[in-house]
Amino acid sequence: MTLGGEDDQAAPSARPQSLMFSFLGVYVLHRDVAVYSGSVIDVFARLGVSEEAVRSTLARMVKRNLLVRHRRGRKVYFGLTSRAVEVLEDGRERVWKTGAVNRDWDGTWTVVGFSLPDSRRSTRHDLRSRLIWNGFGLLQSGLWIAPGTKEVADVLASLELGDSVTVLTARAFEPTDAADLVRKAFDTEQIARRYGAFLAQWDVPRPLPAAPDDLARQLLLHTDWLQLVRQDPLLPTEHLPEDWPAIRAEQVFHTLARDYEPRAAELATAVLDELAV
Repeated sequence: MTLGGEDDQAAPSARPQSLMFSFLGVYVLHRDVAVYSGSVIDVFARLGVSEEAVRSTLARMVKRNLLVRHRRGRKVYFGLTSRAVEVLEDGRERVWKTGAVNRDWDGTWTVVGFSLPDSRRSTRHDLRSRLIWNGFGLLQSGLWIAPGTKEVADVLASLELGDSVTVLTARAFEPTDAADLVRKAFDTEQIARRYGAFLAQWDVPRPLPAAPDDLARQLLLHTDWLQLVRQDPLLPTEHLPEDWPAIRAEQVFHTLARDYEPRAAELATAVLDELAV
């Protein structure tokens, strides 16, 4: 499951929602609490997000069955639905376990092949978008690959593809070389540029000096990092340059996340108004 869907990986307008997922993942997930909307607005003001944008984001997430309202007196608190827990768990897995560096590749590839007529052009577009979001690259027309074993049943289920799709696991044999597969199917230069932009922002003596405090920096850091790793197909490091920037970027993220956590947690405790649910 994706954190909000394919559209969230790009548009600046999605930024408040991406920040909201980071906030919920750090301060609400597995705590059996709902948070008062006014205190969420206070937190997001530190990030330069307006009250209107916060309220709109919360309302939209309720409509999407990601948040549920709880009322106490005149106050409205927002808690997680089971769907939101699933989404946030996936994000936590990507951030803290899967990471950005694939050192344990076993040499296998998941291969998805499909052929859909022009009458199903919309389905074809949806399938391509989902494959990209789940780390697949286009090897050749109608044939997509991803390193390792990928569970794609849930990705494909709602598209009603029937016999139009084939899913296999495979290994490269001569004359095919795994490094060539990486080069052909994935834009490694674009992936490297994303990590380079992250390092330019965060791998400096004082990241984001204009941010008011470590709570703001923590949420911005987590948001930037999760967006990065969600777009990374986790290519095997043995077939990437030795100076692959994801290696340094992952080190920077873990160091800063550890540094920001104590003070950020203190600030969040002081600001957040919570309701046990």
